[in-house]
Formats: sequence, structure tokens, C-alpha cells
Amino acid sequence: MTGSDVQMSPLSAVGLVAGREISTRVNSKAYRITTLVMVLIVVALALIFKFFNGGGSADATVGYVPAASQLAQPLTATAKSIGQTVATQQVPDEKAGQAKLQDGSIDALLVQDAKRVHVQVKKTLDAKLKNTFTVLEGQLALNQQIESLGGDPAKVRQATAEASIDELPPLEKPYDYNGQQLVLGIIAGILIYLSLMLNGQSVAQGVVEEKTSRVVELLLSTIKPWQLMAGKVLGIGTVGLIQMLAIGVAGVAAGLGFGVLTISVNAAVGTVVWLIVWYLLGFFMYSIVFAALGALVSRQEDVGGATMPALMFVIAGYVVGISILPSNPASPLAEVLSVIPVFAPTLMPMRLAMGGVPVWEAVLSVGLVVALIPALIWLAARIYRNAVMRTGAKVKLRDALSAA
Repeated sequence: MTGSDVQMSPLSAVGLVAGREISTRVNSKAYRITTLVMVLIVVALALIFKFFNGGGSADATVGYVPAASQLAQPLTATAKSIGQTVATQQVPDEKAGQAKLQDGSIDALLVQDAKRVHVQVKKTLDAKLKNTFTVLEGQLALNQQIESLGGDPAKVRQATAEASIDELPPLEKPYDYNGQQLVLGIIAGILIYLSLMLNGQSVAQGVVEEKTSRVVELLLSTIKPWQLMAGKVLGIGTVGLIQMLAIGVAGVAAGLGFGVLTISVNAAVGTVVWLIVWYLLGFFMYSIVFAALGALVSRQEDVGGATMPALMFVIAGYVVGISILPSNPASPLAEVLSVIPVFAPTLMPMRLAMGGVPVWEAVLSVGLVVALIPALIWLAARIYRNAVMRTGAKVKLRDALSAA
């Protein structure tokens, strides 16, 4: 029985091609090493954030002699009011404090008395700490003026602390953007962007490789062109999904385990789920196009040029996300683009991870991509069928669409 006599159901044909792609790529040493390295990178990043931002440690430590002890509590309160954490510790005398300055135990030393801020450092005074001392000195000067006028500084401070504005309800409910969710959103967008760039390009490169090796002729003697294209996209997509799952789960587990992520487990898991959903939608949408565009050329060096028009949409969505969303999460431009299918795979997961996306926008965005995929399959299958067997010069897109 010849290859052309073999009868195979469409699903079996697609599954056969997909299985071949999965087996080949998962057993590849390069794939395993790349996945392991990316997992290690996200775990290492979690550790770096823990050591550099963790522990709630003070920004600076200030020593003070007994005569300046009355400044200790106002100093920590002043630092807190301007967003700095300052720890204080008493030293027996000025000489002992200077020894601590020399060995780095403290960052600054308050000497003399509590009437003014007399500060000594080893070399230079940190700009943030200097700002705290300046504000404290201003408060001391104000207290002295109040006392000279016969007032009570304590009552003035209390009245000032209790003063508040009458804030009326906003016209629209504001979105509460958590800083860690912003970071998770950006990371989700970056992962999807890299996956689309790498795995999507792999689809086009695989098509060209089979064209140049004439393997495609043997395969098409048994299965139909659209089945070969669908199997290749499904197989590479599955391999990419395994990689994304490994990276996403490792990253969230490391963040929660090391205490870097303080958001709820549900929010972190939700980010991973949306990451997977949008990876699948984005990958299948773009990879179908990449497979068709890859069929237009016969040389690996031409793949980049053939797929660049489609890649520009991926890059544009990614650039808008990382450049606009961190500073303006409610950007109208990002909101509109995240619903448009060609930009949604990189933009919408960023917005969803950050929070504040209306349900109708998320549903509409997913629905439009899902609706577009069948149209892309039909269009790409036509291009693939008419171009995949033609080697040599690049096939014009118009010819591939109009060929019989």
C-alpha cells in the first residue's frame, strides 16, 4: 500500500503532526536548557527582590547622645511622614558615636543638645536623610516661635495632625492599582511577547525547513495541507504552553514562598490563568499567520522579512504596554488597543493582572480574538496550500491567495 492509499481521519492527521512536533522539541536539549534557565531566572529575580526590598529594614540608622535624646521620637515620626524609615539608637557619648560612624553601624550622629539638629557623619550626609533632618529642624524652629508667643507646641501639633479636608464622593469609582500587580502585569506581557516571538517564529521556520528538505512532499502525499499546518501550530503551541506553565508557576511560587509577593494567592493564580489563556489565544492567532507567511519563502534567512508585518503588531502592543501602563494604568489608548485582537494578546493580560478591567471589556476582547481565529485559519490555509509546494523565489501573497 502506498502513502497516498493510507486513509486517515482529519483529527488523526493533525494529532500525528502535533505529536511529532511535541516529541521532537521536548526531547531537544536546547529546549530543556532554555526552559530551565528561564525558570532559574524568575526564581533568582524573586530572591533579588527579597534581599534588596525585603525585611522592612530601616533606610538609615541614626545614633544620638543622651543630651539629644528628646529628638529621637520626633526624628522617626518626621521620617515616616515623608516616606522614610529611620531607626535610632542611643550611644553613651560623642566619642562612642563617632566610633560607630567609623565602623558603619550608624549613618549619622546627633550631638550636643535637643534645641537644634547638630548632626555628624563619616563622610557625606545622604540626601534623603538630610531632607528628614531639615524638616525636623523646621519643626524645632516652629516650636520655639510658638513658645515665645506663649503657645503650646504640643496642642498646635495635635490640631495640625487632626486637620483634614472634606472630600466629596468621586463621580466614578477609582481603580485601586496594587504596585505588585502592576509588576505582575508587566511580567505577564513580557512572557507572552517573548513566547510569541520565539515560538511563533519557530512555526514559520519549521515550515521553511520542511519545504527545503522536501519533507513536505512526503507528508502531503498522506495528509492535507491544512492538517499539516494545524498540527504544526498545535504541536509547537503545546510545547510553548508547557514552558509558560513552568515559568509562571515557578515565578509565582518563588514570589509567594520568599515573601516577595504579598498579594493574595487568588490574585497571583488569576494572573497565571490569564497568562495561559492569552498565551493560547495569541499564539494560535499569530502562529496560523506565521505558518502561512513562512510558506511564501524557501530560505531560512527570508523568514524574518516574511513574518515582520505580523510581528509589528505584537511589538506595538508590547511597547504600548510597558511604556504607558506603569505610569498610567487607566490610559484610554491602552484600553482601546487592548480590545483590538491584533494588540490584545500582549496588552490585555497586562491590564487584567493590574486589575480594574471591566468584565465586558475582558469578555469582548476574548470574544473578538476567538471570532477572528476561524477567519484566519481559512485565509492561512488557502495561502499555505497554494504556496507550501512552491520552492525557489518568494511567492507573492497575491499569487498565493488567487492560485487555484
